[in-house]
Order: sequence, then structure tokens, then C-alpha cells
Amino acid sequence: MASRIIALDIGEKRVGVALSDPDRRVATPHAVWDAAPLLANGRDLVRLVEEYEVAEVVVGLPLTLEGTEGPQARRVRQVAERLAGFLRIPVRFVDERLTSREAAMRMREAGFSERRQRGMKDMVAAALILQAYLDAPMSGDGGDGS
Repeated sequence: MASRIIALDIGEKRVGVALSDPDRRVATPHAVWDAAPLLANGRDLVRLVEEYEVAEVVVGLPLTLEGTEGPQARRVRQVAERLAGFLRIPVRFVDERLTSREAAMRMREAGFSERRQRGMKDMVAAALILQAYLDAPMSGDGGDGS
């Protein structure tokens, strides 16, 4: 039986969440959570993992333009490792350089105002991270959906 993957775009104040379909072909924006309560108990993440039978979590890692890990990437790793402590499934990291910028651009092209973007950009960025992961040849299931 196929199972879903979720992606997290971890920011200082908000966490964007995206969810794959059960066949791991399509990423869909799902939610934006406040970071503080999520880090305090992980309850929303655990509930989502159980409800959708999630097999894997993908976390966007904000590498520098040179491809190295700076302070922001280290902070995201620490947050993700804390969240992983609430789960019993693999947590993987993927390069997320420029996804927030791409999400804003796509939303602007779709006619979303700056104000509406604020509440949605994080989950759209998470969906971009997840779709890139799903489309990669060596993602969790070999990239072929089997």
C-alpha cells in the first residue's frame, strides 16, 4: 500500500506544510502552523502523520547560494531533529534554496495580493519542496511511485 510524504518549510514564526497524494506523485499545500506550539509538543505533526498514514517527512534545508549550511540551515536542522523526536518515521533534508521566493512569484502571477500571500506562502513553498523531492529520480521510493 502506498503512503504519503509530508514536507515542512520551517521558518522562525511559521511552518508551511504540504502533503503528497498516496501514490507520491503530486504535492499539495496543506497548512501553515505557528512554529512555537508545534515545537512545544509536536501534536499537530503527530496527528497529521497518523491521520494520513505518512511514511516520511521531508524538510527544506535553506542552504546558502554556494550550497553550504549557514546559521539558518543549522537552526532548521535543530528544529527538525526536535520534531523527529515526536515521530517514528524517517526525516530527510532537501535543498530548498529560493523556494520561498519562487512561491511568492507564483502566487503574484496567480493574482494573490501581498497580504494574502503572507498567510499562504509557507505552505506553497512546502509544496514546491515536496514536488521537487517527488520528481527527483532517487526520492524515497526510487522516484517511480512503486
